[in-house]
Order: sequence, then C-alpha cells, then structure tokens
Amino acid sequence: MATTLFLPLLLQLIFLSLVSSASSSNFTSIDCGASGSYKDKSGIEWETDKDYIVNGDSHVVESPDSVPEPLKTLRAFSSRKKNCYPIPVPGGGRVLVRATFYYGNYDKKRSPPTFALQFDANSWTTVVTSLDRLVQHEAIYDVFAEGTAVCVAQTEPGQMPFVTAIELRTLEAGMYDSVDSSYALYPSDAYDRIWAPYAASGGLVPAKSDTSVMDPTTVKDNPPADVLFNAVSAENGSTDIVLHLSMLPADNPVFAYVNLYFAGMSQLGSNENNSFQIYVDNEIMGTTINPPYQSAAECWILVTDASASTNITLRATPEATLPPLISAMEVFVARDGLSNGTDASDVEGLIALQQKFEVLQEWNGDPCLPAKYNVEWVGCSSSHVTPRVTALYLSGYGLSGDLPDFSTLTALETIDLSNNSITGNIPEFLGKLPNLKELNLGDNKLTGAIPSSLLKNKNIKLITCGNPDLSSSNGQKTCNNTPSSASHPNSSKIIKSSVLTVISFFLIVIVIMS
Repeated sequence: MATTLFLPLLLQLIFLSLVSSASSSNFTSIDCGASGSYKDKSGIEWETDKDYIVNGDSHVVESPDSVPEPLKTLRAFSSRKKNCYPIPVPGGGRVLVRATFYYGNYDKKRSPPTFALQFDANSWTTVVTSLDRLVQHEAIYDVFAEGTAVCVAQTEPGQMPFVTAIELRTLEAGMYDSVDSSYALYPSDAYDRIWAPYAASGGLVPAKSDTSVMDPTTVKDNPPADVLFNAVSAENGSTDIVLHLSMLPADNPVFAYVNLYFAGMSQLGSNENNSFQIYVDNEIMGTTINPPYQSAAECWILVTDASASTNITLRATPEATLPPLISAMEVFVARDGLSNGTDASDVEGLIALQQKFEVLQEWNGDPCLPAKYNVEWVGCSSSHVTPRVTALYLSGYGLSGDLPDFSTLTALETIDLSNNSITGNIPEFLGKLPNLKELNLGDNKLTGAIPSSLLKNKNIKLITCGNPDLSSSNGQKTCNNTPSSASHPNSSKIIKSSVLTVISFFLIVIVIMS
C-alpha cells in the first residue's frame, strides 16, 4: 500500500516512503482507476493511481469502447471531506498540472456531480461535470517543496467527487516569469499545454508560414513551433485585428494577464514593413510589434479591470505596408487566494504520526487548508498568518504501538489519544510542549512512570486512567483523572485557519490562431 502524506510543506525525507511506489519523473500521467500501466497512441506513459492513494473505488464508464484509454476508468470517493493525490516533484520548480474529469454515467444514475478542486492548500475551482462531456482544468504554479497535491472535495450532499486523470509536467526555468513566483497561472507542445483553434472571421483571414523552420526558443515561454506556423491576419493594412475576451465574466471585472505570440509568415522584402501596435479598449500599450521571420515575439499585457467586453486590438503603424497578424493568445485571470499552507514544523510532526500509525495515512493533502476541508482529526488555529495545528483528536482511532516523537507540533493545546492501544512509556517531550493545556492518555496500554515534565507542569490537565501498568515517578500505581474537555471534535470545535491573501491566477482559455 502506498504511503500518502501531507503536502506541500514537506522535507525531502518525507518522500523516502514514496519514491519506491510513485513516479518522480518530470512527466507524470496518472490514469485514475486503471488496473495497470500502459503507453497511449501519442507515446505517453500512463500509470495506475494505486500507488498514489488508498481511498476511493475504481469504476469503469458506461461505454468504455467509445472513449480513449485514459477516460475509460475513474476513481470516485464516498468518504473524507477531501481526498488528495500527492505527487513528488524532486527539487520543486514551476509545474503545469492538469486534472481531467469524465463522468460517463459510471454509476448508472445519469447524475453528474459538482465538487471542489484544490491544489496543495489552495482552492482551484469548482468542477461541474457533464453526462458525456470531458471537463479539464489546468494550473501553472511553483512547487517550493519536494511535491504537490491535487485534491477533490465534496461540496454538495450526495454528490461524490471523482477523478479521471491527473497530469503533471515540469516547465523550464524562466517560463511565465512575468508573473511573480508566489502566484499561480491557470492556462500540443513539449510541455503538453493544450492549444485550441481560433476560427478566422470578421475581416480576418488565415495565414500560413512559407517556411518549415521555426525557432520558438527566442521567447521565454517556449510556445510549440506548430503554433507559430499558423496565424490570422487582417485582410488589409487598414483593417484592425480585434480579439474579444468573451471568455471572461460579463459582470464583476477581474485582474487578467494576456500573453500574445507573433511570428512572421513570410520573409519581407526591403520595402515591406509589418509593424503594428497593441491597444486594450483603445488605450495604446506602447509596444510596437514587428513579427520576426522563422522565430517568435511575445508580449505580456496586464488588464486590471478585464471583462467579457474587453477588446485587444492590433493596429498597423503608419509606416506599415502589411496588415497585422497574430499566432496565439493565452488568457489568465485572478481569482482565489494562494497560500503556502500549514506551518512546516507542524506538518513534520503530523507526518511522524502518519509514518508510525498506518490508519492515519488515509488522510492526505494540507492538514489545515482550505479551511473547511481540514483533516478530521486535526484542529487548526486562525490566529496565525500561517495556520498552526493546535489539537489532535485521535480518540478511538485504533492506534497501537509506542508514540513517535511529534515534538515539532509546538502550537498544540489539546491532545486526545484516549481509547487506543498505545504501548510503551509516555514520552518526556509531551510535558515540554509550550502551549499544551489538555492531555488525555486514558484507556491505553502505557507502562512505566509518568514523566516528571508532566507531573510538574501544573498548566496541563492530564488523564491517565485506564493504563493499569502505569506508575508515578516513585513506582506507585496511579490514576490521574484531572477533568478534561478533550474529545473528538465536531464542526463547532474546529478553529478554522486563515488563508494568505495573495493573488493567484487561473487559466480561462488558450487560443491558437490558425
């Protein structure tokens, strides 16, 4: 069984239990619910998700012979508030992640669900699935640790989340660096970005390059050469190219990035000029474009109040003898907050517990974020900019064996480990946790003497009853039953964590002019 651990704030040692079972390549393709690995018609190696997650059930869609191999199966979840796929990214870096959902009436209910999609500690989007339509969402963001996590979470009663496929591609350093690395971008090439065709109309005509040579490396975001061989052009120099951002919301303007790519379609003579300028809603951007032959030019535009009515216009300069043209456009829009996740030292302590107790490995993803999807046996504080773990509610979880060292959980105020089968001595570090107020160790199989650090700490409410072989420091049997309110939490007892208010960016559409 694979070990699924909390992400993203992990030390490298955390992935020692993953590398033997989960792919650590820079080109990871996971076919959820598949029985084994295979290579598709494009030569992409797909692996089963069995080594990434232990929750959920595998299903086959209603008509598997009518869809490509990665869409034939899925994994659906009926338990846990959120379920996550932890994916190693050795060395971190900027990644493109794609999540695919194909309902295919797998449950014979003809009722496609709606649910939340998250990466690491961040809300990504709401997935609205269709009876027989493919739904995909992409994100580009920086992984600062050694891995990332893709999670789905239930939002509607009776509507079970599922995942059909997950793909991760590591991007080259410098790609999309016009956007700060603390932001996330939501966007057939070397990085497996999906480029959709744009039909020429309304005074626009298709243009095709007269060369078979194209060098896309002249621009930092490395568009595929195939994208640059095609373009749309205005019919003549007096006609503008108007690009409509109709994919954006009609109301409530958003903060958007637009990335434009240009390549010359033919070699210009000495008297030809293909220069043009870019306008956003008739405001000039101050950049003159002269598309290079056999290579590419790129232009990033920031639109602070973008909406469905926003237009980007390409207009020939007075010196131009040829009409403007464009090869491709990417549109990104600001939406939700981006967080670095729960405190790293707290995550380290929780991982120590998971590595010791197998039953806890069923939970994965960030333990505190997004706030309403925190791990069920963890309490989190909202009084810190970075969420801290303040409680462990592990009564009756079937824990057996001695306790590991989880002393890095220094914000703990409540620990309830009662009604398990924990053996061995009570660790000395428990009495030294600086904020601990309640410790319930009742009804276990603990032995030896209660540490002096606990006996001398008058700030801790301690329960040790139900451990017949436990003794005080002088060897006498003891039953410390100081009243404690420690118990498994309901929703009212979990203190929700806050999220850093950092802007993140979500891909709305990627367009090829062809």
